[in-house]
Amino acid sequence: MIDRNEILSVLSRYDLKKISIATLCSHSSLQIFHGAKREGFRTVGICLADRVKYYQAFPEAFPDELVVIDNYKDILDDRVQEQLIGLNSIIIAHGSFVEYVGSKNILDLFYVPMYGNRLVLEWEGDREKQFKWFEKAGLNFPRIFRSPDEIDTYAFVKVYGARGGRGYFKVSSREDFYKKLDEKIKAGLIGENEKLVIQEFVAGVRYYPHYFYSQIYSRGLKLSKGGLELLSIDKRIEPIDEVYRGYPDIIPDYLDYTVTGNQPVVVRESFLPQILDMGVKLVESSIELFPPGLIGPFCIETVYNPRKGFMVFEVSARIVAGTNLYPEGSPYTPYLFREPMSTGKRIAMDIRVALEKGIISSLIY
Repeated sequence: MIDRNEILSVLSRYDLKKISIATLCSHSSLQIFHGAKREGFRTVGICLADRVKYYQAFPEAFPDELVVIDNYKDILDDRVQEQLIGLNSIIIAHGSFVEYVGSKNILDLFYVPMYGNRLVLEWEGDREKQFKWFEKAGLNFPRIFRSPDEIDTYAFVKVYGARGGRGYFKVSSREDFYKKLDEKIKAGLIGENEKLVIQEFVAGVRYYPHYFYSQIYSRGLKLSKGGLELLSIDKRIEPIDEVYRGYPDIIPDYLDYTVTGNQPVVVRESFLPQILDMGVKLVESSIELFPPGLIGPFCIETVYNPRKGFMVFEVSARIVAGTNLYPEGSPYTPYLFREPMSTGKRIAMDIRVALEKGIISSLIY
């Protein structure tokens, strides 16, 4: 693993008056570029050659500089990394960046300074560590089945990593598990030796709150250091949501949990203390588990069950695609800011404030 001091050594070579905000052209990059531009930053897009024209279709979010690559693994090439470093780039990681480059590669081979704490990639991508994190935070989460033999109720099976729900499936018994797993492997949705996690299936309404934690800008819910902001909430759109259209004969293609889009959500106001409390617990426990802990945006993926309350089934320790709903701000951001505020712009604001205060290294790994 690359030591943080090595990354800070690279940062020390930067012209801090010419910082660029960079990311892979995918996932939430339009929002990141748009927000960075509004905060006065130069932007750098790492883009597949055949996708450049599609990003040019959105001129207000098109990056100022392009680093064109032929495939995602090219991001790790010395040539590409040196080009990014030469542009004084600070990388903003998102789901596609983590999935396509690989969390281990980012930890071991990627020397470009990144916004946030890259140690979180170990805790986000490893389901066992994630559950340990939840336990440390005192969050409620579904029961974990250590073996298919333990399945005694409806269960949900997921793969490791940022896959957007691809390959997930529901089972009701040991036999059902092996039958459906075999189907997924044959369909090429899951690898034969891929790591899986089996969780109790909790009925309820899914809510995905988008938080932002800043150690240097105390706004929102005050913590011992900095503040926690609830920027927005979404709900994911999956083919399974359309299953009613298949009644009485359910078409198998509907039984798919791949995320295809997002819907905006506002929860009843009485839920806000619980939602903020979950965020605080996750932040405070992260500081203990992998100092300096969470930095910037993250999302807690939950199901609300009227009897069990909010059940946490996953955390995304970075900007999530659901924030793309709110490039001009959500129904919550007017209560925090007097200007339109997306998560992408909020990241850029955090970087700008850190540069002004001369503490940008505290946000970088």
